[in-house]
Amino acid sequence: MNERVVIVGSTSGIGLATARRQLGEGRDVVVTGRNPERLRAALDELAALSGTLSTSGAPGTSGAPATPGASGTPGEVSGAVVDAQDEAATQEFFAGLGRVDHVVVAATGSTAAGPFRSVTTDALRQATEGKLIAHSLTARAALDVLSPTGSITFVTAASAGAAMPGTAGLAAANASVAAMVPVLAVELAPVRFNAVSPGIVDTPWWDWMDADAKAETFAAYAKSTPAGRCGHPEDIADALSFLLGNSFTTGVVLTVDGGARLASGA
Repeated sequence: MNERVVIVGSTSGIGLATARRQLGEGRDVVVTGRNPERLRAALDELAALSGTLSTSGAPGTSGAPATPGASGTPGEVSGAVVDAQDEAATQEFFAGLGRVDHVVVAATGSTAAGPFRSVTTDALRQATEGKLIAHSLTARAALDVLSPTGSITFVTAASAGAAMPGTAGLAAANASVAAMVPVLAVELAPVRFNAVSPGIVDTPWWDWMDADAKAETFAAYAKSTPAGRCGHPEDIADALSFLLGNSFTTGVVLTVDGGARLASGA
């Protein structure tokens, strides 16, 4: 039997790249997202890896055979529309899945970016709900169906410790997720808890910025990093693949930022 991975928030960017990677490694993959159209597009893309798509009876879900897994049987990709901030919906989703081996939480919310004096209380609440609440609800709901030797991996962000002006709200939301990792790794052992903390990665998350500002931000970041570039979603998917597969790694927040923390002295 193939291992089964649930990726919450996987209709674009890091989540979708991780789904592609896990499917390519022969695991069964379950993807989720809030938007039915974007979920359908993601499922179609993932199904194209195997050339076929079979649709289940539930709206917004589908399945497709993929590459052979460790058991020698074909993997499957399926999906469901789920809002990770909705506790009842998240619990219902996991309760209906059956056995799960790994969970990746790549859910995002409001940026809460900008000068500290101008960040609104509503923006801070939305950032907290989109990050800390979504990750917490997902992890709690997953525990009831997770393998005792399975893993839960969060996606936070390097902004949590980067001391970048204008990111106090964003940093707080991401730091709260990172802070849970070592606590949960001990409290809920032997289930493994880890996180990936990406630097600037070229994903649709940045679409809140206008094109010129985004290009300027990316160019400045690339110039400041030893790697000499911004990240790609596949870079983070590689790191997540390691954390899922390495059974001796738990309680780790793995920074994947092209060395930006070295250039900043953080």
